[in-house]
Amino acid sequence: MTRVCASVLIPVKNGGELLGEVLDAVRAQKTPWPFEILVVDSGSTDGSIELATTRGASVISILPKDFRHGKTRNLLAQHSKGEFLVFLTQDAKPASDHWLVSLVDGCNTDAAVAGAFGPHRAHLHARHITHRELDEHFAGFGSTLTFSRLEDRERFDSDPGYRQYLHFFSSNNSCIRRSVWEKMPLPDVEFAEDQTWALEAIKAGYTKAFVPEAMVFHSHDFGVWETFQRNFDEARSFKRYFGYDLQDGVVSTIRSAAMLGRRDYIWLREAGLSGWRLTKNTIYMVCIEGARTLGQLMGTNHLSLPDWLQKIVSRDQQIQQRGAA
Repeated sequence: MTRVCASVLIPVKNGGELLGEVLDAVRAQKTPWPFEILVVDSGSTDGSIELATTRGASVISILPKDFRHGKTRNLLAQHSKGEFLVFLTQDAKPASDHWLVSLVDGCNTDAAVAGAFGPHRAHLHARHITHRELDEHFAGFGSTLTFSRLEDRERFDSDPGYRQYLHFFSSNNSCIRRSVWEKMPLPDVEFAEDQTWALEAIKAGYTKAFVPEAMVFHSHDFGVWETFQRNFDEARSFKRYFGYDLQDGVVSTIRSAAMLGRRDYIWLREAGLSGWRLTKNTIYMVCIEGARTLGQLMGTNHLSLPDWLQKIVSRDQQIQQRGAA
């Protein structure tokens, strides 16, 4: 039998037309070795299963209530054959036909590398602030193949910024060596399964690679309420699994929102907006940043909130609840 080098693994729920574009981009990858595409569908009603099968993907179906971020990706890995497990999402479109080989090569550079990840770029029609945020975030990891490992334990224990840099990882665009995954599967957590896995890998002595050539188009222009919910989920998970306080009080939350609003105003002005367009977009982004920081504050302090309220303000729990209904 021909050895499968890489398995591209994609959780799907009503992926729509963009899923077709993602799968077409994966199928177009130029590699010197065989790869496979596996999809796990959790109750699509828009023809996603048929779309995936007609594009050569193997499809596993599960009930919507059984979907969990880490558990479902582990299920995909269990059914795969590749030496390297490449995780995508249904809305993360490879930006070139060498995306896959770049990601796998980055992970295969050294046996100490447990996993590799690549940058996200905003979809073409995403708002300007989304483009700037993603560009600046991933620029912080370097412009060439970069390796990160735990080299300063004292700093790791005392500096949250350094710790966050080391464990940043993304299931939207990443590769994990199968031999490492077999020892350390993705944790079955409600959120941030990728970063909790990376933290354990780093603490276990493994190396992480950043591969700038392995780029995908992936972004969300969430509205005010969705921004609040998303940041509630993130802050709650960061508090639970990492002990971070993304916001530690009302005053710091207001200060953070003001700083982000000012930053967005500057970015919009640099993009050429002026007059009423600048004013209108700035007001909207101030609302977005207020929702972001308020969600972080409530997520950080989630233990003081009743369960029924957490279910309402959690985007992830709302999606799970709709799936189980």
